[in-house]
Amino acid sequence: MVVEFFLAAAITGVAYTEPAYVYMQQPAQPADPVVAAVPAVPATPVIARAVVFEWQGDRDRERRGREDELYEEGQEALEEGRWQRAVERFTSLVAAKGSRTDAALYWRAYALDKLGQKAEALAAASELIKSYPKSRWMSDVRALEMQVRQSVGQPARPEAEADEELKLLALQALQHSDPTQAVPMLEKILQGSHSPRMKERALFVLAQSQAPRAREVLMAIARGTANPDMQRKAIQYLGIHGTRENREALAQIYASSTDVDVKRRILRSFGVSGERSRVLAVATTESSPELRAEAVQQLGVMGAHEELSQLYAKETTVDLKKRILQAMFVGGNATRLVEIANAEQNPELRRTAIRNLGLIGASRTGDALLAIYAKDKDPENRKAVINAFFTQNNAEQLVAIARKETDPQMRKEIVSRLSTMRSKVALDYLLEILNK
Repeated sequence: MVVEFFLAAAITGVAYTEPAYVYMQQPAQPADPVVAAVPAVPATPVIARAVVFEWQGDRDRERRGREDELYEEGQEALEEGRWQRAVERFTSLVAAKGSRTDAALYWRAYALDKLGQKAEALAAASELIKSYPKSRWMSDVRALEMQVRQSVGQPARPEAEADEELKLLALQALQHSDPTQAVPMLEKILQGSHSPRMKERALFVLAQSQAPRAREVLMAIARGTANPDMQRKAIQYLGIHGTRENREALAQIYASSTDVDVKRRILRSFGVSGERSRVLAVATTESSPELRAEAVQQLGVMGAHEELSQLYAKETTVDLKKRILQAMFVGGNATRLVEIANAEQNPELRRTAIRNLGLIGASRTGDALLAIYAKDKDPENRKAVINAFFTQNNAEQLVAIARKETDPQMRKEIVSRLSTMRSKVALDYLLEILNK
């Protein structure tokens, strides 16, 4: 694996304007001819630790991303009743031996049961019980195991799916007329071996209830008494129904939890409920870079312009400052991005601001980008402006700066972008060049 790491100053003691590259291979892998061709970099303990950490972090992120993808594909297959596809996805996830192996074993058993493969379903359930005795899926898998054993020898019931839909409709109606009867029934569904859709809808109905017991159940699930999937949904519903009590409960769960994924979802719920102050507090004080980045993203989604500006001014970490700039784009704060693109002393951050301006509509940022190009003589910054115009499909401005540009290399850069644009303005200018 090739890892890009900015270590020029640390390696040589000399300030570089371009990034240095350090290449690493996985242990026990065949020699990479590309890597072998790169001149060796003098090793130091600090550099070695930094590169290994970065390399391992990339590997971990890639693995988690693939696991999440498999899990989502499996869930979609369950929703669509495509049981064989669900089995394949969850089998692959089990083989990955990641953080969701217990969940994958449960849903694999569930899908196998739907296919009528009772023995295989029991085997998957047994593996979960044996290998993960402390799993939060334990009550779910024991309920499923009991159901499968009771149904051995019985034919599959295609009408069961329709039965679930009717039950949910009946429960929703009962909730409005007699919540005291509905809540215990909803609890029973949540504790049973029903489909993900059935449980999710039951939880949603529960979240809408004003009954004290309904709130107790929802809060308990949000705190982690049920499986992780249900906990994530409960947190989401607490955010959607963002009362003061719900927001306070989410803050307490955040403070007591050590699960990064749970905390991330609470931040998203804060974003849905507009809890700016708590999200800003996390972005400012949280020790986890991953959670700080999530908090910054949520501030962008909420359009928290002032909070992001304050955070940018105080922050010293380049990576988080980049995320703040991205959040400013998400929130549509073109004015602040223009200010940073003009005044920021760090070249990398300045170019990041320019790139994000390119993601905002040309009508709002085109003139500002043109002004930056006119006064900034740094070739890399000017290239960033060219790319920003290209991202906006702003052929008019690219042609305008090409006509005035005297640097052959920079003009070539502009023409190369115009040559790939489907624009009459770009085509006319290219024909004009050819006719000279």
